[in-house]
Amino acid sequence: MTRLAQTHGLTDVQQEILSTVRDFVDKEILPVATELEHRDEYPTQIVEGLKELGLFGLMIPEEYGGLGESLLTYALCVEELSRGWMSVSGIVNTHFIVAYMLKQHGTQEQKDAYLPRMALGEVRGAFSMSEPALGSDVSAITSKAARDGDEYVLTGQKMWLTNGGTSSLVAVLVRSDEGQPQDAPPHRSMTTFLIEKEPGFGEVRPGLTIPGKIDKMGYKGVDTTEMIMDGLRLPAGQVLGGATGRGFYQMMDGVEVGRVNVAARGCGVARRAFELGISYAQERHTFGRPIAEHQAIQFKLAEMATKVEAAHAMMVNAARKKDSGERNDLEAGMAKYLASEYCKEVVEDAFRIHGGYGFSKEYEIERLYREAPMLLIGEGTAEIQKMIIGRRLLEEYRLQG
Repeated sequence: MTRLAQTHGLTDVQQEILSTVRDFVDKEILPVATELEHRDEYPTQIVEGLKELGLFGLMIPEEYGGLGESLLTYALCVEELSRGWMSVSGIVNTHFIVAYMLKQHGTQEQKDAYLPRMALGEVRGAFSMSEPALGSDVSAITSKAARDGDEYVLTGQKMWLTNGGTSSLVAVLVRSDEGQPQDAPPHRSMTTFLIEKEPGFGEVRPGLTIPGKIDKMGYKGVDTTEMIMDGLRLPAGQVLGGATGRGFYQMMDGVEVGRVNVAARGCGVARRAFELGISYAQERHTFGRPIAEHQAIQFKLAEMATKVEAAHAMMVNAARKKDSGERNDLEAGMAKYLASEYCKEVVEDAFRIHGGYGFSKEYEIERLYREAPMLLIGEGTAEIQKMIIGRRLLEEYRLQG
């Protein structure tokens, strides 16, 4: 147990879960993470270990075979996993966004069909909003679903699916104008569909193709893909919640969970970078003494630790707000923005402390230096977070009269 990033008020069960995950990270993830990352290899054994721990069912209600834990418990587990290897947290993140959307918005038949198998890790989820020309403008989605009797026919190309190849259930947001007036706002013409598919690449079901993995600078191991729908037929029962036109709100609800997750990832990566930096500073000697005794390095370590603590506190606050049932888009946006920015800065400071050795693939900090930038983009850029934060602040502090 380290001094930094402690969370007060946890139950005995929460503390036991976190202790188990922390031990798993130290024994099963950290020793192999850099080697697997360099090979861009999917961590099959680690994922099997997570299944045995019951982590894929962490937030799924007990009635469906899960542990029924809170978003806070999940976020703290993600923080620990990201401390070991951020890609592992990505494998569970999209899974839990889909499980959360099913729990909150799915029909009873959809919950019964998917949640028990998701809790066991037998069905693993991915979700898809982005498109090649979309960027942050969700209203510009062009993928479409057209009604054809008792079925819908989906066409379009989606982008940046985490777990695109390894997942077997994809929640996808597309445009469906059914029942909407022509002048309806774009967000009212969007629907979330649940797509069952075979894991793998190529044509994974008629009308659905998952091309090979996108080659990335970092965040390797976990598969990130495109998804091409060309005459994909789905029964009407695969509309999340059973009614069209609700997809935007369902996805945004899920993305709030995702933003807390990204904040937790930033906290975990930053904490690992701090651990590497403060350890190396005590081992490396210059001018006859450890560099940790030089004031310039101590200043860096002080700033790094303060950022780790601040980001962790905001992440915990955002998770607790969501767990309370209150609106948390302001808190989630702040936590995601701060944690991702601070993560980048803490990693860079740890990189600087390592000097030339930080540039060597032999040292773990090199991997973290390539992974941190993804957090600046995932689940909404810093600019998007600032827009959300600014608008919410104006709602809260609007002048009267």
